[in-house]
Amino acid sequence: MERVNVVVIGGGVTGLASAIAVAERGSSVCVVERHPRPGLEASTHNSGVIHAGIYYPTGSLKARLCVDGRERLYAFCEAHNVPHARCGKLIVAADTVEVRILETLALQAKANGVDDLEIVGRDFIRRREPHVEGVAALWSPSTGTIESETFVRALARKAVELDVILLPGTRLEHGMPHESGFEVITSNERFLADTLVNAAGLYADDVSATIGGEPLTIYPVRGEYAEIVPAKRQLVNGLVYPLPDPSGHGLGIHLTRTTWGNVTIGPTARYLTAKDDYESNRVPVEGFHQATKRLIPSLKPVDLRLGGTGIRARMARSDERFADFLVRPDCRYPRMIHAAGIDSPGLTACLAIGAAVRDLVDDVL
Repeated sequence: MERVNVVVIGGGVTGLASAIAVAERGSSVCVVERHPRPGLEASTHNSGVIHAGIYYPTGSLKARLCVDGRERLYAFCEAHNVPHARCGKLIVAADTVEVRILETLALQAKANGVDDLEIVGRDFIRRREPHVEGVAALWSPSTGTIESETFVRALARKAVELDVILLPGTRLEHGMPHESGFEVITSNERFLADTLVNAAGLYADDVSATIGGEPLTIYPVRGEYAEIVPAKRQLVNGLVYPLPDPSGHGLGIHLTRTTWGNVTIGPTARYLTAKDDYESNRVPVEGFHQATKRLIPSLKPVDLRLGGTGIRARMARSDERFADFLVRPDCRYPRMIHAAGIDSPGLTACLAIGAAVRDLVDDVL
């Protein structure tokens, strides 16, 4: 039976970033990933946006780790040649009532440490986005985009360079507390680990139950996307957002020009019962057109086609507006560190989450 300091369950960006941060301190680390390669779920099925840290309650982990993680992420992309763009984004107001909401958002962002925002008028909007209609917008120059698939591969390479053991195609079968940690049984290997990191995304609640940890509930929320057809992609130059969804379930269906030139519209937010239902009852393109025609009046349903989907791991019920990241030791077994409920802005925050997990692991080791 292999002995390692840390076993990380989950090979998405949270798990990989945590493994890297821990390995950089000299600990032996193994990452167990059930899919054939890392990052095949929410890590690469998202908008690919690097968030500034505008929306989240001040003092929350989402606010702190997003602001910290944003700059860590830009630096990582530069160092590892990950395609990205600090392109900025516009959060567009349709009328004077919405302008007052923008002002409130700007105050929230400033309290979170985002100090580069500016409320701009119609002329500024038209210079950056000639086809977008709005009376004013909140301009966020530190928001950007990233090619998430390349980012995952770069994280995996970095992990291997640090001698992290990556075990793709390996499922957690069973786990039990040991006198000095955990015995971890997978479909292919058996380990003794001083510490276990639960970074299993949609299945973090199942992992906690398998190990005998505290009860967690992960709510799968599907986000669907449409795309603007190639002939009409010039309608969007960067990132264009409406005001955030009043329900708290998302930032609103927004338009994103990706690093490779595609333009996506989404995501929606639909609570599911199944964690793997990516396709049933898809929103038709007309639904996406209805959500975006106020932003771009010249956009027509024929200009859209259905895009991909993703499922985010939320800890907020459908009737709750907010749930924070869960990054802390398990209440029953402090040697198990949870990095769970990592929905948006999890991609932006992942390197900061990894650093937080490392500090918690250091306390155990």
